[in-house]
Amino acid sequence: MTTSAELDGFIRHGGRLAAAQAAFPQAPQPWLDLSTGINPRPYPAPRASRAERARLPDPEALQFLEAAAARTFGARPERVAAVPGSETAIRLLPDLLAVRGVAIAPDTYGGHAEAWRAAGAEVSLSPEDAEAWAVVSPNNPDGRITPADLLLSSAGRRWTLVDEAFVETAPELSLAPRAEGRLVVLRSFGKFYGLAGLRLGFVVADEALVASLRRRLGDWPISADAIAAGLAAYADDAWADRTRARLARDATRLDQLLTRSGLTVVGGTSLFRLARAPDARAVFLRLAAAGVLCRPFADPRLLRFGLPGGAAAWARLEAALSERAR
Repeated sequence: MTTSAELDGFIRHGGRLAAAQAAFPQAPQPWLDLSTGINPRPYPAPRASRAERARLPDPEALQFLEAAAARTFGARPERVAAVPGSETAIRLLPDLLAVRGVAIAPDTYGGHAEAWRAAGAEVSLSPEDAEAWAVVSPNNPDGRITPADLLLSSAGRRWTLVDEAFVETAPELSLAPRAEGRLVVLRSFGKFYGLAGLRLGFVVADEALVASLRRRLGDWPISADAIAAGLAAYADDAWADRTRARLARDATRLDQLLTRSGLTVVGGTSLFRLARAPDARAVFLRLAAAGVLCRPFADPRLLRFGLPGGAAAWARLEAALSERAR
């Protein structure tokens, strides 16, 4: 029987497969992990050559990667810094910005509040009197979009940090081309390209802040494999276009499956869907017993589902959900 403390661990973030295996030892293997918003059909990225992996990455290679990312984002290369995952930037930026108070909505990715509190900042709900505002847009977990004019207006008065980890499915919404002054934009590589284990992300910001971040990270922040993957992926516009269309179709299919199973879809992006059910905790436990991991929340009515990656995964999720619908 899963304890309340064990359930709390799954509430904090997705992807805790080892914990799921320990909490549900009788579940069939392998697990179907739908607890994250990561593309289940990753980009076929090349690895670095043996020679490249045997030495420290060249600074020029990192510059080429940042320039390729800048082209994709519509930003100037000198305003783009590669980081080992956008989570690293989330943890470093509060110290670099050095403000005393930040506004963060309660129903968003919890890592932002953790990082600002660790830096000694007071976290509040309203941006009106705060020195900084951290926003996830599209929001995790409900996909809510914060209007661009509101964010740009905020950046005229305070540091405004916009986490766009899931914007790759709708890149026209990104504020990266306008990141300057006190507007800071975070972009993720691993979610849309399905390669979260590479740990690659980017900060798009004013040149002075980018320079400070690069000094904090040192000379070799990104692995040779991450550089090789990023260079290939950001040059492959055709793959990105096909993938956006496929993810949109799959998100619609997932909505239909969840609805047929008695859940109510209340938001999300093309990489994940947020659903409500009065017995959501019981649904989570029944799915986990079947070896299907989704994401619960502190609100006991909510569950988040990532996309299944193939015919077998879709069939397995449908079978597990059908147990509830009977």
